[in-house]
Amino acid sequence: MTSPHALAARQKIREDAARIGVDEAFISTLVDTFYARVREHPQLGPVFNNAVDDWPEHLTKLKQFWESVALNAGVYSGRPMQAHMRVAAIEPAHFGQWLYLFEQTLRDIAPDEEAVEYFMVRAHRIGESLKLGLFFRPDQPYPG
Repeated sequence: MTSPHALAARQKIREDAARIGVDEAFISTLVDTFYARVREHPQLGPVFNNAVDDWPEHLTKLKQFWESVALNAGVYSGRPMQAHMRVAAIEPAHFGQWLYLFEQTLRDIAPDEEAVEYFMVRAHRIGESLKLGLFFRPDQPYPG
């Protein structure tokens, strides 16, 4: 059972996000638009297209992930680090390309700059966490 405090905090996050145009409908559009672009990207496309067997199912998971990240929805229960560890083709440079394309997509469809920043702060944090988990080795220089 979720505590009243947690429910109130979740509601506040949703209200703050809604104020800048971020809700489930926006997240769905963002994920669909962004991953359509990813699939066509010259470097990212081959990595994703070779790793994802069922795009509709994967897009549903990604929408749940971003709803949980952006709205504190609690609807995602996957393990992104483990999923990314199974993809041998991922390189450190892909994270910068992913972030750039993600920001460009947001700039094309987000209602305003505040929504872009709202997502980019979270995207940078997630990207850095994944990159550290996948590539950081204490005995080697960190790939920038």
